[in-house]
Amino acid sequence: MALCKEAPFSDEPEAIQTRELCDYSKRITIEMAKSGVTPRPIRIYADGIYDLFHQGHARQLLQAKNLFPNVYLIVGICNDKLTHSKKGRTVMTEAERYEAVRHCRYVDEIVRDAPWELDDVYVTKHKIDFIAHDDIPYGTDDSNDIYAPWKAKGMFVATQRTEGVSTSDIVARIVRDYDIYVRRNLARGYSAKDLNISYLSEKKIRLQNKMHELKDKGRKVIDTIGERKDDMIAKWEEKSRDFIESFLLLFGKERLTSIWNESKDKIMNALSPPGSPIPPASPSSSNGDLESLDEDVPPRKNARFEHATSHSKDNKYFYSDYSDEDEEYLTPAGSLKH
Repeated sequence: MALCKEAPFSDEPEAIQTRELCDYSKRITIEMAKSGVTPRPIRIYADGIYDLFHQGHARQLLQAKNLFPNVYLIVGICNDKLTHSKKGRTVMTEAERYEAVRHCRYVDEIVRDAPWELDDVYVTKHKIDFIAHDDIPYGTDDSNDIYAPWKAKGMFVATQRTEGVSTSDIVARIVRDYDIYVRRNLARGYSAKDLNISYLSEKKIRLQNKMHELKDKGRKVIDTIGERKDDMIAKWEEKSRDFIESFLLLFGKERLTSIWNESKDKIMNALSPPGSPIPPASPSSSNGDLESLDEDVPPRKNARFEHATSHSKDNKYFYSDYSDEDEEYLTPAGSLKH
């Protein structure tokens, strides 16, 4: 069945009962552990700081849990006072680090206030069979490798570090992107005092946040238009095809030709209005000649005047058209003024 609760601390009843049931008089060797034939669960101890608990820590504990069959994994975590004196300031407090590790699925028990260096008393108290850690030597003022005695006794098993991820790498990433995280936390409601920055710095960063918000909104609008561009073009093409098809159904080729023929004469008359009426044709003219004259010879709109014909007896002169300027130059006899 899957575990549904966090790992107990070493001073809690569940962990105490499990420890008391362990027959530590029957020591387990590395050969027995590897063979998988052991009279009881193998108690493996892994220790560390586990600040900003991450996948590298989880992988190390997973390896320790799977070193041998039937492993009971105990994890020791140093408190803040010891850690700050040996390694420097941590991001998380000791309580936060305890809680982070005890919720890892591979852990069976947590030891708070773990020592920096292990001794026989501590190992016997917690009934530890093997100590799991990476094989890199960890030196102190008194020793080049604090795990050297346990390696000599055959009680040390090595785990592998996960390359590319560590607490130091995460802290370096935060320091590198300090401005980004400060702006983010200010936007989430943190004050300048919470972030240990000045009043002016707070106002400057808030202004930068507003500028970034405007940039992001503009970028989103552009991206939205870019995503919808193909759909808009496709819909426009579809609508245009529907419009053309509807137009052709109403005004096909034959209908357009008929409309053009009916309106051609009206268009031509609008562009070129007819002149004065043409005098009646002589009796000798045939209907065919008159029709050809009407069709082939357009009226002379700008003609100054025409000679009188035999049918103009009622008028002394017959003029097809003349301007007001020409009128004063004409005499009753029809001659031009000098």
